[in-house]
Amino acid sequence: MRFLIIALLALTMAACQTIDPYTGEEKTSNATTGAAVGAVAGAVLGAATAKKGKDRGKAAATGAVIGGVAGGGVGYYMDQQEAALRQELQGTGVQVRREGDKVYLIMPGNITFASGRHEIRSDFYPTLNSVAKVLKKFNKTAIKVAGHTDSVGSDSSNQVLSQQRASSVAQYLQGQQIPATRIQSVGYGESYPIASNETAAGRESNRRVELELLPL
Repeated sequence: MRFLIIALLALTMAACQTIDPYTGEEKTSNATTGAAVGAVAGAVLGAATAKKGKDRGKAAATGAVIGGVAGGGVGYYMDQQEAALRQELQGTGVQVRREGDKVYLIMPGNITFASGRHEIRSDFYPTLNSVAKVLKKFNKTAIKVAGHTDSVGSDSSNQVLSQQRASSVAQYLQGQQIPATRIQSVGYGESYPIASNETAAGRESNRRVELELLPL
């Protein structure tokens, strides 16, 4: 297993700590996390499929390297896309959130649509153009557009409005040369609040469109 130890040490040394420009805190990049997970999976698979003895150690080491590269590749790709989106959307009111290999763009309703309407506000076009610019560059990403509302009004009307708003954003992105095959739109109505609907501020937070970006 000496070869496995050497391989894993090499991956660890290659892993880098980065500084989050928005919090100032040191963090491990998602590419590093992906590489570590891939390395472990590759090592286990390599060892399991090899013969006994030193061949198993060599196979585990090889699997660790291959798995690390594959896992780190997805993480690195999403790291770069996240960084580009943060740069383009800074100061626009759109929140960029990262969860594993997914990136979420949270677009508050007060900057995207007029009250009770599903037509995109014209002053939000430049922001969507910035989103489309990044998505065209990172063309190995699937896009799920989800519409959400607050609890004011009937369930049925909120469901329709949320779907219409999601469709409006999806169609706009298609108009910016993002292939329809990459885009899915769905309306969730008032089903998934992120704040209390008992306050005006909470209801404002719940009225939103979210883009979920996933690696293809």
